[in-house]
Amino acid sequence: MSSRAHTVCAGGKRAASRRPRGAGLAFPAICALLFVASVAATLAASASMSSMGELPMPGGWSMSTMWTRMCGQTWPRAAASFVGTWTVMTAAMMLPSLVPMLSRYREAVGMGMRERRLALLTLLVGVGYFVVWAALGVAVFALGAALATAELQWQTFARAVPATAGLVVLLAGALQFSKWKMHHLICCRATPELAADAGTAWRYGLCIGIRCGCCCAGLTAMLLVIGMMDLRMMALVTAAITGERVAPDGARFAQVVGVFAIGGGLLLIAQAASGASGG
Repeated sequence: MSSRAHTVCAGGKRAASRRPRGAGLAFPAICALLFVASVAATLAASASMSSMGELPMPGGWSMSTMWTRMCGQTWPRAAASFVGTWTVMTAAMMLPSLVPMLSRYREAVGMGMRERRLALLTLLVGVGYFVVWAALGVAVFALGAALATAELQWQTFARAVPATAGLVVLLAGALQFSKWKMHHLICCRATPELAADAGTAWRYGLCIGIRCGCCCAGLTAMLLVIGMMDLRMMALVTAAITGERVAPDGARFAQVVGVFAIGGGLLLIAQAASGASGG
C-alpha cells in the first residue's frame, strides 16, 4: 500500500487526537439501526432454517440443509441464498467490533471535514469491509457444499464429523495464542494514518476486512462446525470478537477465549469418542 494509504499496525499507535466537527449523534444512531436490523434479519433466517429441519447423519449428528440444494434449486441460487444469509449474519456479529474501528477512522481523517463527505468516506470503508466478508461467504459455501456432498455419499466420512468438529474447535482455541493471531489483532485495534480520499477509504475497508477475517478465522471456524445458525454460539462468538477489540488488554482477552475453546474442543472429542464406543 502506498505511503498515502499507510496504516499503522505495530503497537496500535494512535494518530493525533483529531475529531470531526459536527459529527453529532448521526453516526452512532445509524450504526445502532443497522445492528438492530441485521439482528432481526438473522433471527428471521434462523427461524426459517429451523422450520426446514436438518438431515440426520451417521454418527448421531444432524446436517443443516443450508449446505444442500432445495428441490428445483440450482447451485448458483443456493449459493446466492447462503451468501445473503451469511452477509446479514456477519453484519449482526461484526458491527459491535467494526464500529470502534470506524470511529477511529473518522477521528483520523475527519479534522475540518464536512460531515457529509466524512459520512461518504465512512460508508466506503464499511462497504469495502463487508465485500470481503461476502467474498469469504462464497468460499465458505463452496467448501461446505463439497463436504456435505462427501458426507452424504460416504458413511465413514460422516461418522468422523463429530470428532473432527471437536478437533477444529481445539485448534481454533490454540490459534488464539499464536503470534499470527496477535499480529492481526493489533492491526484491528490500531488507529490508521490515511489520506482523506475515496480511493484510500475503499482500500482501507478492504484491508481491515481482510485483517479482521484473518483475526477471526479460528472463531469463525468454530461457529461453522458447531452450527452457523446456532443463536447461542453466535452470541458467544460475537462477544469474543468484540471483547478482543475493545477490552483494555485484547491479547489477554483473546487468550482467555482460547482456554475456553480448547476445553470445549476436548469435551467435543470426548463426547464423540464416547458416542462411537457406545454405538
